[in-house]
Amino acid sequence: MLQLPDSPPRMKLPVSVEESYQLCRKITAKYAKTFYLGTLLMTKAKRPAIWAIYAWCRRTDELVDGPAAAITTPETLDKWEQQLESIFAGYPVDSFDVALVDTLQRFPMDIQPFRDMIAGQRMDLYRSRYENFEELYLYCYRVAGTVGLMSTAVMGVDTQQNTAPWNYYQPAYIPTEEAIALGIASQLTNILRDVGEDARRGRIYLPLADLAQFNYTEQDLFKGVVDERWRSLMRFQIERTRQFYSKAEKGISYLSPDARLPVWAALMHYSKILEKIERNDYNVFDRRACVPQWQKLRSLPLAWLRAQVL
Repeated sequence: MLQLPDSPPRMKLPVSVEESYQLCRKITAKYAKTFYLGTLLMTKAKRPAIWAIYAWCRRTDELVDGPAAAITTPETLDKWEQQLESIFAGYPVDSFDVALVDTLQRFPMDIQPFRDMIAGQRMDLYRSRYENFEELYLYCYRVAGTVGLMSTAVMGVDTQQNTAPWNYYQPAYIPTEEAIALGIASQLTNILRDVGEDARRGRIYLPLADLAQFNYTEQDLFKGVVDERWRSLMRFQIERTRQFYSKAEKGISYLSPDARLPVWAALMHYSKILEKIERNDYNVFDRRACVPQWQKLRSLPLAWLRAQVL
């Protein structure tokens, strides 16, 4: 439980709320082009809140994967968690925090998903391998499934689902598991796209048990070997990832109507990375799977249709 001081001191904000949201918008547009395109489909009230959440998540990730990652220690993450607690108590520490404090006032959230994400970064401090999918799933939940939980608080749910008299007193269904599934699917997609980049940093996120199942070794991965063993392994990983996307799709209809189009668009845009990997013959070592902007835009009418009827 966060404890507020009896007489909180008046603090001069480092920037205005609007300026802070603009900082968050810029960092989202720079580092998450596909995600940013989806946010532009949101309402003006919800769009900035998602930028604020993304900016916090990005800055958290940068602690272990950014330019200064070499000097990040467990104590660094301890201080970051203390700053998080200050944000939830209503006291921004830096310019980006101002937007998140405002977002939390407009869209109340639980602090636990934010803490869980920091726990995921702690895993990256001391782990570079995952023995099985259960271990990888925990990591994916912490660094990405949590984003689904944070975002659902902003997206909102459809309160008109239970209009029948016999459902009148039933609470609206909150698609928590589906939101987590979308985060898991997105992170697994990142992992498959970035196999080569991660290998150059000495990291292997693919479960070692899966490599063994297809008789593919760590040495093969570091050499960038693309053969039938690798293709079979990647087909297995892609199928698993698509199962999570499929589960996520089932929850979109429970969201507030004005949130369905951006979520459908983001899901469809991101899942197309898997198709790109397949077209590249599963070579993720020296060919980055990128979806052109025109393909993303071309998919918007279908995303709109799905948001209306599914």
